[in-house]
Amino acid sequence: MVDLDWKAKMVSSDIPNKSPKLSNKLQVSIPTPFRFSNISSPLSTSAPASSAYDYYLRLPELRKLWETKEFPAWQNERVVKPALHALEITFRFISIVLSDPRSYSNRREWKRRLESLTKGQIELIAMLCEDETEDKTAAGTAPIVDLTSSNGVLARESSSTEVWKLHGETTVVSRTSKDSLLPRLATWQKSEDAAQKILYTIECEMRRCPYTLGLGEPNLSGKPSLDYDAVCKPNDLHALKRSPYDHCIENHENATLFTTHQILESWIQTAKQVLKRIASRIDAEIFETAASDCYLMERIWKLLAEIEDLHLLMDPDDFLHLKSQLLIKPVSETEAFCFRSKGLVEITKMSKELKHKVPFILGVEVDPKGGPRIQEAAMRLYSEKQEGNKVFLVQALQAIEGALKRFFYGYKQVLVVVMGSLEAKGNRVVAGSGSVDSLSQVFLEPTYFPSLDAAKTFLGEFWNHELGGSGLTQWKK
Repeated sequence: MVDLDWKAKMVSSDIPNKSPKLSNKLQVSIPTPFRFSNISSPLSTSAPASSAYDYYLRLPELRKLWETKEFPAWQNERVVKPALHALEITFRFISIVLSDPRSYSNRREWKRRLESLTKGQIELIAMLCEDETEDKTAAGTAPIVDLTSSNGVLARESSSTEVWKLHGETTVVSRTSKDSLLPRLATWQKSEDAAQKILYTIECEMRRCPYTLGLGEPNLSGKPSLDYDAVCKPNDLHALKRSPYDHCIENHENATLFTTHQILESWIQTAKQVLKRIASRIDAEIFETAASDCYLMERIWKLLAEIEDLHLLMDPDDFLHLKSQLLIKPVSETEAFCFRSKGLVEITKMSKELKHKVPFILGVEVDPKGGPRIQEAAMRLYSEKQEGNKVFLVQALQAIEGALKRFFYGYKQVLVVVMGSLEAKGNRVVAGSGSVDSLSQVFLEPTYFPSLDAAKTFLGEFWNHELGGSGLTQWKK
C-alpha cells in the first residue's frame, strides 16, 4: 500500500539535509503555462462565416433529418442516425471518386482511404449498437426486421432478402436495403471489390450487436436486421447531395469538398449526443459505461482527423481555384477555417467542460482556498486500486483531451499542406513573440485536468523515491 501522506514525505522540509541528492529529486517543478497575448477565445467565429458554411453544406436540412424523432421508444436514435447518415454519404463518396473523369485524380489512393474511413465508421457504429445490450433501458427498442419469423418464405415481388440453409436445418436470412447505395456499388465493376470488403466488415463488426445493419451482409448469425431504410432514409439524404453552387461552379473538387464536410458534420452531430450521454451517465454514477462512452468519444475525435486528412488527396490547383470561387477567406488573422463549424466549436467546448466532473467522480469538493484536495483524492484512487471504474473513467477523460488536441494539431498540418503555411498562420508574414493563431492556442494550452496531472507527477516521484534508483539497475541487468 502506498503511503499518500505526500505533504509530509514528499515535499516536507523535514527531509534530512544529509541526503541532498534525494532532496533535490523530490523538488517537483511545475512548468509555467504558455502565455497567449492579444487573442480572443479560439472557440468562436463570426456569425456570417458560420451561416455561409451552413448554407454551403445544406446543414439546416441535414439537421432536420438528424433531429427528427421517428421512433420514440428507441433511445439511441439520435446517436445512431447521424452515424448511419455519415456511412451512407461515404457510399456516395466512393461513387463520386470512381466516376471522376479527371486523368490526374489519384483514384487508387482515394479508394484506399475511403475503404479505411468506411471501416472506421462501421467499427464506431457497432460500438454504438453494442451499448444497447449493456443498457437495460435501451435493449430491444431499436426498429428491427425479424426475418427468421418468415420461415424462409419470401415475397414474390420486390424481395430484398436472401435465404439459405447452413448445417442442416439452420435457416439464414440476409436482408438488403432497397434504398442504400451500397448494394448498387456491389454490382458496379469499378466498386465491386470495395463494396464486398465493406459488406464483410459489417458482418464481422456487428457480431457482438443484437442486430445487423441489413445492407446485404451475409448475416451468418441469423440475427434480426435494423430497418435501415426507415432509420437512415437514404432517398431523403441523397436529395441533399448537391451544393447550392453546383449550377455556377464547374470544379470537380466541389463535390469532394462538399461530401467530405457532410460526413464530418454528421459525425460531429453524433459526438454531440455522445458527450451529452457521458455527462448524464457520470451524474447517475454509471461510471463504467461512462468510461466506455469516453473511449468512444476519443475514437470519434480520431475519426474526425481522418476525415480532415481527405483534403490531402484533393488536387492542389483545382482546390485552390475552388477556394477562390467560394470566397473562402479568413475573417480575421487568428481565425481558423474549422471554427466556422458551430458543431465543432460546440463539441470542443463540451469536451473541455468534462473537467468539471472530476471532483464529483472523486467524491470531493473543490477547495475554495485552492488546496490540493482533488489531487490527494486522485492519488488515493490511483494507489488503492479499490474503485477500478473510476480509474477507467478519469483515464478516459484524459484520453479525450489528448485526441482533441491531436485533432487540432493535425488540422493545422493539413492547412499547411493544402493551402500553404502562410494561410495556416492567418496570412501574418511577421508574428510577434507572444502572438499565436487560434489553432495553436487550442493544442498548446495547459492540461484540462491539472489535479489528475499533478497526482501522477507526485505519485511518480514517490515511487522514484521509494525505489531509490534500484528499479533502473534491475532493468539494466
